[in-house]
Amino acid sequence: MGSIPVGDEATAGGTVKRRGCTCSKEDFLPEPSFQSWSTYGRAVKDTMPRLWDRVTTRSMDQQELTEVKARSGHEMKRNLSWWDLIWFGIGAVIGAGIFVLTGQEAQTEAGPAVILSYVVSGVSAMLSVFCYTEFAVEIPVAGGSFAYLRVEMGDFVAFIAAGNILLEYVIGGAAVARSWTSYFATLLNHQPNDFRIHATALKEDYSWLDPIAVVVLAAVCVVAVLSTKGTSRFNYIASIIHVVVILFIIVAGLTKADTKNLSNFTPFGTRGIFSASAVLFFAYVGFDAVSTMAEETKNPARDIPIGLVGAMIITTAAYCLLALTLCLMVPYQKIDPDAPFSVAFTTVGMDWAKYIVAFGALKGMTTVLLVSAVGQARYLTHIARTHMAPPWFANVHGRTGTPINATAVMLFSTAVIAFFTKLGILSNLLSISTLFIFMLVALALLVRRYYVSGETSPAHRNKLVTFLLLILLSSVAMAAYWGSGKDAWWPYLVTGGVWLLSTLGLHLSVPQARAPKLWGVPMVPWLPSASIAINIFLLGSIDRMSFVRFGIWTAFLLVYYFFIGLHSSYDTAKASAPAAVDPVKKLEEGN
Repeated sequence: MGSIPVGDEATAGGTVKRRGCTCSKEDFLPEPSFQSWSTYGRAVKDTMPRLWDRVTTRSMDQQELTEVKARSGHEMKRNLSWWDLIWFGIGAVIGAGIFVLTGQEAQTEAGPAVILSYVVSGVSAMLSVFCYTEFAVEIPVAGGSFAYLRVEMGDFVAFIAAGNILLEYVIGGAAVARSWTSYFATLLNHQPNDFRIHATALKEDYSWLDPIAVVVLAAVCVVAVLSTKGTSRFNYIASIIHVVVILFIIVAGLTKADTKNLSNFTPFGTRGIFSASAVLFFAYVGFDAVSTMAEETKNPARDIPIGLVGAMIITTAAYCLLALTLCLMVPYQKIDPDAPFSVAFTTVGMDWAKYIVAFGALKGMTTVLLVSAVGQARYLTHIARTHMAPPWFANVHGRTGTPINATAVMLFSTAVIAFFTKLGILSNLLSISTLFIFMLVALALLVRRYYVSGETSPAHRNKLVTFLLLILLSSVAMAAYWGSGKDAWWPYLVTGGVWLLSTLGLHLSVPQARAPKLWGVPMVPWLPSASIAINIFLLGSIDRMSFVRFGIWTAFLLVYYFFIGLHSSYDTAKASAPAAVDPVKKLEEGN
């Protein structure tokens, strides 16, 4: 018997009665494990068997596309084309990263070689884009990477990724909102902190309170819940204006170019280039929000690859040209870390141009916030469909066709973080979460291509596991050595050689068990394996305190999962399962 969509309840006659949007206990903890303290106590005692069940159980493509999606009660409207997705991608990505972090990293980490830092980050992002496109075409649901990982790597890995996906969006939105305030102040001839409140009783990193960021996020929330197509139209028009402003910055800035500013191109060496790349990866965050719109795309097989890859090519080219222009205009030591482009035009005697730059930056950040709001709500919606988060977040409004509850709660969380926290802390922590998720998606793609239950022999399965472990371990070892600060060349030769031979071994000795139905990533296993390696390597350039904060967040996720999320998702899965199956057999068969 099929499950009842969230937002409905069964009457005595077996019919379905619409509840609408409520806030009762049944909306948050409706599962049998939470009906009383005694049932919850029994559930907690069974934590280990339930955890084993969730670790060894994988979702199916069709289950994500039908049963899980149906738990929202209403369908999202399919009205987006590849043209919409390209502009969503541009709007989602080109914002605070290029307009703020470029100055910060050029001045302190990379110098003029920040251009190469953008190339490295762009290559990493492009590899991840390809991995996302194959999943988004074959599993076009709002859950994005959460849904992909549930299918290929099971509920537990998907949940850890889900927590970091939500962290990524909250932190990313907060960082952009605070940058919005900085450029707004520049537009009005003020310093970035002039419109913030300094609370001296708080620690320095959290003492500059930003009420304007909160107001901006509230306005974005209202627009995001009204209509996805309306949001797309607004983003389309705003992004065209944004492209015009970017072209102006490049053309006008190059008229003041001085090639002498590039003479000391790599003042901080190779290490500075990669350290900056890890932080500047923030500038590419957002394209995964486009993959969450697959459920609202008219023709996913055509529209998603064109939209995602097209947006990333345009974005990478724009970033490199903008970074080159900035470094030609001003010596890297004099680049302003808060509003680099605006101050650069003032420095070269074009004070009037800073208003155009500030306006373009504000517009870019607004569209980034808007697309981020759309993407993060759809992630939370799909996570709630599985009951790993309260099912109240899965409700889709019948009239607007948008997940209002998820949108409002995510943006409220973003506003709280934006109100207190400085950009430097946010950008580093965001990069860790994003690189970690992208690595998992690339790993899941290799599992998808090389393992199909009932078709892959035990021998080939064991080879696959061995080669994947070697790829991961060699990448981690390379990143760890890089992070140690030592400069001997032979460890890179050893770890790089292990990665190369492992990928070659996978390519030659394990046959692919699944061919993509509609569109597939080229150069498998090399492309996803390279994505794993470069994402992990960039993690080695992030500071220690960011990893401490990442560890604290992961510990919080595990506490929530073991006491709530595990039992909620277990009950939900059992309610829709046709019959009990041995856990090991489930792992083999993917049931």
